[in-house]
Amino acid sequence: MGLKLSAFEFHLDHTDSGSGARIGRWVTPHGVVETPAFMPVGTLAAVKGLTTDQLREVGVQMVLANTYHLALRPGADVVAELGGLHRFMNWDGPILTDSGGFQVFSLARLMTLDDNHVEFRSHVDGSRFRLSPEDAIEIQQKLGADCIMCLDECPAHDVAEERLVEAVERTTRWAARCREAHQRSDQALFGIVQGATNRKLREKSAAEIVDLDFPGNAIGGLSVGESPEAMYEALDWTVPLLPEDRPRYLMGVGRPQDLVEGILRGIDLFDCVMPTRNGRNAMAFTSSGPIRLRNQSHQRDERPLDSQCECPVCRAYSRAYLRHLFMAREMLGPILVSWHNIAFYQSLLRKLREAIREDRAAEFRAVHLARWDTSV
Repeated sequence: MGLKLSAFEFHLDHTDSGSGARIGRWVTPHGVVETPAFMPVGTLAAVKGLTTDQLREVGVQMVLANTYHLALRPGADVVAELGGLHRFMNWDGPILTDSGGFQVFSLARLMTLDDNHVEFRSHVDGSRFRLSPEDAIEIQQKLGADCIMCLDECPAHDVAEERLVEAVERTTRWAARCREAHQRSDQALFGIVQGATNRKLREKSAAEIVDLDFPGNAIGGLSVGESPEAMYEALDWTVPLLPEDRPRYLMGVGRPQDLVEGILRGIDLFDCVMPTRNGRNAMAFTSSGPIRLRNQSHQRDERPLDSQCECPVCRAYSRAYLRHLFMAREMLGPILVSWHNIAFYQSLLRKLREAIREDRAAEFRAVHLARWDTSV
C-alpha cells in the first residue's frame, strides 16, 4: 500500500443510467472538486492572460501547472521558499502538477532518455536539465500541489510497436520508483496508463499501474496525433480497467466534443491548453460552435459571443468590439476571449453534471454534438 492520504476522499454520487458518465466529489486539502471537471492549464503558475480572481469568477475549481517548466524557472526551491505554489500564484483552490512526462513527447528534439532518467536541453538557455522519477517527485513535493503525477514516457502515437512496448514498460518501472520516493501525505500521487492506441499494451499498462494502488489514475498518450475515433476506442478499452472508486484523469484532451465523449465513458478530470491558446488566436467556443473573430462578418456584429453564456465577456462586449481588438493588436482581445473560453468550458461541464444527475447524458451529447463543428 502507498501513503495513507487522510486529506483526500473520492465520493461517487451517481452514474448515468444510459452511459458510463458519473458525477462525484473529490475532496482535497484545498477544497472539493465536483467531477467531471476541467482544469485550465497554468504551465508556469499562470493561466495565460488571466488572474486567479478571473478564474474563480467563472467557476474554475482546479488548475494545472508543470514540473519541467517551473523547475527551469523560477526553480522549485524558489517556489518552496515563497510558501509553495498556492501562495506563489495566489490560488487557494486545488492544484495538479504534471510531472514533465509530456515534455518527453513535446520536446523530443531536445531530450534523451534511458531507464534512469530523461535529460533535456533547456529550451530557455540550452543548459542540461536531468529528470529522474525521484527528481520529478522531489520537485513536485517542493512545489506543493495537491495532486502530483508519476514521471512517464509519452511516445508519439505512430511509433513502432517495439518502442511502444519499451515506453509502457518504462512507465511502469518509473511509476514504482515514484511511489517509493513519494513522502507527502497531503499530496495524491497518480499513476499514468500508456500504450497509445494498442489495445494489448493499454491493457498491460492499466493492469500494472492499477496494481501499484495509486489514489487516482490517469490516461496519458492520447491526443498526440491519433484520430478522435482512435482515441475514443482506446478509452473504451482502458476506462473499464481503472478502479471505480478513484478519480480517472484524461491528460491533455480538450476539444469540447472530446470532453463529452470522455465523460460518457467514465472520465472525471481533464486539462488542455485549447481554451486559452485558441482564445489568444481569436477563436471563441460557443454553444452553437466555434467563432473565428477575424472574419469580416463580425465587423459590425453587435451580438455577444454566445447568447446563452452569462460570463463577464458576453455580458459586456460585442463580437464587433472583440474583433476590433484583435485587428488592432490590442492585448485585451486575447485576454477577453480566453476568459470567455474558460467560462464556456466550466459552464459546459456544469450543465453536463446536471444532465448526468438526471440520467440524460446521452441526450445532452446528441444535442450538443449536433451544434458543434467537429473539425475544430
